[in-house]
Amino acid sequence: MSGRSYDLGPTTYYRPQGVSRRSRLLVVVIGGALTGVIAFTIWSLSTDAATTPSTVAAVVDTTITTRPSVTTIASTTTLPPATMITPTTATTAPEKGYLVIQGTGDVATDPEYIPALAAEGWDHAWSGLNGLFLEDDLTVINLECAPSALGSPLDKAFVFRCPTESLPSIKANGIDVGNLGNNHSGDFGKEALVDGRDQLLAAGIQPVGAGRSAAEAGEPALFEINGWTVAVVGFGGVAPDDGWYATVDTPGMRNGDDTPTMVEAVSAAEEVADLVVVTIHWGMELDTTPRQDDIDRAHAMVEAGADIIFGHHSHRMQPLETVGDAAVFWSLGNFVWPHNSVASATTAVARAVVAPGGTIDSCLIPAYIETHGHPVLTGEAECAAPA
Repeated sequence: MSGRSYDLGPTTYYRPQGVSRRSRLLVVVIGGALTGVIAFTIWSLSTDAATTPSTVAAVVDTTITTRPSVTTIASTTTLPPATMITPTTATTAPEKGYLVIQGTGDVATDPEYIPALAAEGWDHAWSGLNGLFLEDDLTVINLECAPSALGSPLDKAFVFRCPTESLPSIKANGIDVGNLGNNHSGDFGKEALVDGRDQLLAAGIQPVGAGRSAAEAGEPALFEINGWTVAVVGFGGVAPDDGWYATVDTPGMRNGDDTPTMVEAVSAAEEVADLVVVTIHWGMELDTTPRQDDIDRAHAMVEAGADIIFGHHSHRMQPLETVGDAAVFWSLGNFVWPHNSVASATTAVARAVVAPGGTIDSCLIPAYIETHGHPVLTGEAECAAPA
């Protein structure tokens, strides 16, 4: 059908050819009246909304729908004012549960230093623990070796290389964090140190205490466990020389003798976590009690936000002490290590039980290195989370 269209204000009408003038006039009149009704209705609705501020109108659909002989506007639905407030995402912090965090002293899976590991297999190191580290929430060890195949041995009395083949066993037996801030992680040079960090990550073990720079070496390993954010920070306060310490742009371990930068790292971890765990290589070999400089460092770290401190290096057990509200295990002795003497073979697993309210119950679980590289539990834990 052919025809013309005319623009008459808000409505466009189609004019078929051959329609009488009277008919056209009737169409115009009816169309004008319909336009007026629609305009009046919309004006009435907007006036009502403006004069009744206590009622918030939510227009569900303002599309004009035309049916045969009927033109309607979808009804307006009035909702309570609260429903019109821009929704915000409500985030409820997960409820905190109990945490069981455990730590050990020195671990070396070097088969040249401990030939029994080559003969018995890597799991020999952990088979005397009855799955202890598989039952807790977080386990931290001091990995006293270079877990890398790279590099050449430095000119030192003792150099320890932990084959990367031993790392899956370490992970499978429940270890979550390996501290590389010690005086043996760099035994094969900085290339091996950096690669060792990467090898731990590849095995699913979080490295702390060493890195490509001081910033990376001081970065915390972060865990979300039972409603808690837990940060683990590592330091090495025992170094053959200052070249072992990481700088702004050179690899190494995070300095465990420099109290201000240690406090800085702990404070940074405390800002992003509910609980801060420190693992630190410090003290003097064969000492059975901490020295004053390390006591001062511990107090400074606790004031900065440390909640649990696992110490190591002395190759002897030292006491557990509460500093403020924090549990400080001054030294945990040897763990996966040769049996050199009764004193050096006497060891323990450090345990801290954190209650939902944040209080910490801590204890030492007695153990003994019965044969080379094979610690065995010899007593029960005196602290535990409720069953």
